[in-house]
Amino acid sequence: MSEQPASEYQQRHKPASEFESRDEYLNHELSIMSFKRWGINLPFKDYGVELEDWVPALAATIGKVVMVTAMAAAFAAQFGLTPEFVAENVRYELLIGAVFVLIFAAVLNPNTNLAGTHGPMIPLIPLIAAAGGHPLALGLMVAAFGLLLSATKGGSKLVNLTGEGVRGGLLIYLGAVGLIGQIGKLEIWAEGIGRGEVSFGVILATIVIYAYLARVQKRWLAIPLCSLLAGVVAFAMGTPFEFVTEPGLPEFSPFYWWGEDTGWKMGWPELSHYIAVMPYALLAVAMWSPDFLGHRVFQELNYPKKAKNVLMNVDDTMTVCSVRQGVGVFLGGSNLASSWGTYMVPAAIAKRPIPGGAILTGGMCFAAAVIGYPMDLAMWEPVLRVALLVGVFLPLLEAGMQMVPDNKSAQSAGICIFSCAFINPVFGWALTMLLDNMGFIGDKERSAKLPMMDKLSIPLAAFVVCVGALALVGQLPGIPALL
Repeated sequence: MSEQPASEYQQRHKPASEFESRDEYLNHELSIMSFKRWGINLPFKDYGVELEDWVPALAATIGKVVMVTAMAAAFAAQFGLTPEFVAENVRYELLIGAVFVLIFAAVLNPNTNLAGTHGPMIPLIPLIAAAGGHPLALGLMVAAFGLLLSATKGGSKLVNLTGEGVRGGLLIYLGAVGLIGQIGKLEIWAEGIGRGEVSFGVILATIVIYAYLARVQKRWLAIPLCSLLAGVVAFAMGTPFEFVTEPGLPEFSPFYWWGEDTGWKMGWPELSHYIAVMPYALLAVAMWSPDFLGHRVFQELNYPKKAKNVLMNVDDTMTVCSVRQGVGVFLGGSNLASSWGTYMVPAAIAKRPIPGGAILTGGMCFAAAVIGYPMDLAMWEPVLRVALLVGVFLPLLEAGMQMVPDNKSAQSAGICIFSCAFINPVFGWALTMLLDNMGFIGDKERSAKLPMMDKLSIPLAAFVVCVGALALVGQLPGIPALL
C-alpha cells in the first residue's frame, strides 16, 4: 500500500529543537499553516497539537460551564424550573458543544472560532420571558438572522469598517466593565458566606501571579495557574467546597425537552412566540459583530504578521454559530451561541491556531459532562471569577490599550467608551463606527479615502438596525419598549 504524500504543513514543519526559542517555533508554526475551507483538516497532517493548546482548552471548558450555567439558571428562574433542570441542561449543552467543536473547528473549517455562549444576552432573559417569549422560538430566530448575516458577508464587512480607535475603545470598555463586575461578584459571594477576607486574599494572589507571568512573558498560563491558585487560597482560608454532581448522561430526546410536562415544560412554540422574540433575536445577532471583532483583533495583535492563513474568518464563524444555535436549541439546549471568548483570547496569547486546542476542548467538555464532578469545580466562585478575570477581561483591557497609539485613535476610543457607557456596547460600537467613518472623529484622512458606501451607507444602516433593535426591546434610556 503506497504512502500518502506529505501535506504542505508536514513538508514545512520543523521540530522545536531547531529554533532558538519556543516563541520562534510557535510563530513558525502559525506562518506555515493554511487550512482547507469546508474541507477535511486533520491533526498532525494539517496542523499540530502542542502543550500550549491545553491552556485555551482548559480555559474554554471552565468558561463554558460558567456561561451555560448562568444562561440556563436565568431561563430557569423565569419559567419556574428546578436546579436539577439547570444541571442536566448544562451537561447536555457541554455534549452538544463538544460535538460541534470537533466537527467544525477541528476538522471542517479551522478558521472558524468555537461556538460558545452569548453572555451579553443573559441580562435580557427576564425581558424575553416577560414579553411572552419561548426559548426555542428565540434560538431558531437567532439562527435564521445569523445565517442571513453570514451569507451576505455582512459580519466581515463591518469588522473591516471598524477603525483602530473604535476597536480599542470597545475592548477597553468591555475589559474594564468586566473586571469591575467580576471583582464585585466575588466580593458579594465572599460576604454572603461570612468570609469577606477571602475575596481580598484571592484577588491579591491573582494580581501577584499575573504580574509575574506578564514579566516572564508567560501570560498564556494565567488561566490554569491563577484559577488553581484562587481555589487553593480560598480553601486554605476556610472556604467550604464539596463535589455534588455525580457521573451520568442527560436525556437526549428533543420531545422530552420540549414536552408539556417534561424538560422545559413549555411545549412547542406557536406563531405568537416567534413574533415576541424577533427584536431580541435581532439584537443578539447585532451584538455578534463587535464580539467577533474583539476576538479576531486578539489574533492580529499576538500572531506574526505573515500568519494570515490562520486568522479567524468572521463570516464562517457566524455560519457555524448559527447552525450550532439552531441545532442545539431544537435538541432542547438553553445556550445562545456566539464566538467563544474564553477559548480565543488565551489561544491567541499562547500563539496557537484554533484547531489544536479545539480537539482538546471537545474532549474536556465531553469528559466534564460525563464525569460531572469537574463541573462543580469550574462553577466554584473563586475559580470561575478568576478564570474570567485573567482569561477574558484583563487581556481585553490590555489589547484595547495597545490599539490606541495616538491622539486620533484616542479620540475615537474615548467617544466609543462614552457611548458604550451611555447605553451598551452595541450602541457604542455602531454610533462611533458611523462618526469615525464619516470623519467627525478620529483619522480624517482615512475617512476621506473611503467610498461613499463604506463611509456612510453601511455604517448608517448598521446604526439604524442596532438602535431599532434596542428601541424595540426597551433598551434605550427613558424610552419604553416599542413592542
